[in-house]
Amino acid sequence: MPIRGYKMKYKNTLLFLVCFAVIFSLTASASANTQTTVVDIIVESPDHNTLEAAVLAAGLQGALAGEGPFTVFAPTDAAFEALPAGTLDALLGDPQGDLTNILLYHVLSGRVNSTDLSDGMTATTLLGKDVLVTIIGDDVFINNAKVTVADIQADNGVVHVIDAVLIPPATVVDIIVNSPRHNTLEAAVLAAGLEGALAGEGPFTVFAPTDDAFAALPTGTLDALLEDPSGDLTNILLYHVLSGRVNSTDLSDGMTATTLLGKNILVTINEDGVFINNAKVTVADIQADNGVVHVIDAVLIPPNVKADIIALKSDVASENLKRPIDRALQATLDAALRSVSRENENAAANQLNAFINQVKAQNGKAIDPVHADEWIASAQSIIDSLKK
Repeated sequence: MPIRGYKMKYKNTLLFLVCFAVIFSLTASASANTQTTVVDIIVESPDHNTLEAAVLAAGLQGALAGEGPFTVFAPTDAAFEALPAGTLDALLGDPQGDLTNILLYHVLSGRVNSTDLSDGMTATTLLGKDVLVTIIGDDVFINNAKVTVADIQADNGVVHVIDAVLIPPATVVDIIVNSPRHNTLEAAVLAAGLEGALAGEGPFTVFAPTDDAFAALPTGTLDALLEDPSGDLTNILLYHVLSGRVNSTDLSDGMTATTLLGKNILVTINEDGVFINNAKVTVADIQADNGVVHVIDAVLIPPNVKADIIALKSDVASENLKRPIDRALQATLDAALRSVSRENENAAANQLNAFINQVKAQNGKAIDPVHADEWIASAQSIIDSLKK
């Protein structure tokens, strides 16, 4: 081959390699600059058409396609359809108002994967209001919405699919209603007709017993309370509420606070935690516009209410009902219950002392010593509360 032909072939080859390198470099650069955002995940999902439309209507697509990172709790189309009739249309009719607020309530700043979630934790959304994480068995809830698909990764964050739309809480009642662990408390508040008052201006501090706390009451106690919603049930619920916003940082060991019932609760702080009477605070400082909610693991029973004696009566009724001594015990307790209902504290205390003497007389005979000790301690506790 002539030298000139060789040089030309070499030159062409070199030019080809240079062009290839430039094209490869441009392609790699374009690939590197093409990122998947949390908005892309929503847009590309067949189950999030309504959320996509809402994000576009509110003009949030640009912000959520930004650097972030963001954590998005993404309600499905079915979740939006489950809203009360007319709600979605009303939201879309005010895209810069309530719709934007609700959407911002579904977004956290930062990448929060499912492994970062723990039971009872709270997280502040871009709206500035907190969501509550609840883990029951293998199920994870954000407020009352169940996470159905977790950890869909984007370059600028992560998306978790949820089965309900998160509504920002405005009142302490909203927090109770939106919690998967407070169905009994919700039913009790509604039965007592207190939802309107607790949705008022306030502020209020609510100590909120969980469903497990109500389930731990002696058999029959809750049913008895629900049968008298304007009486003992209302008294017990008011005993869980303070006037004013009292955060956990405002509590101190040994302090007392007067409830809306007019009776005091005692705060104890030790190495085991914070206690309101005998109930442990398991989640603190869930903020609402009209107050704050603290979750507790036991129902607070105010001193000098029929529920004390109903609970004791239930315990007695569970053992040896056919024995004469048990009928006598029941008669004494019934008399004490009648005295309490008539607000005759002295008569109730006398009847309970008579009950204690009856139990002591049959201790180890007709009554098992273990039960005898429990009944005596319970009756004495009620007598002590009658004196307060």
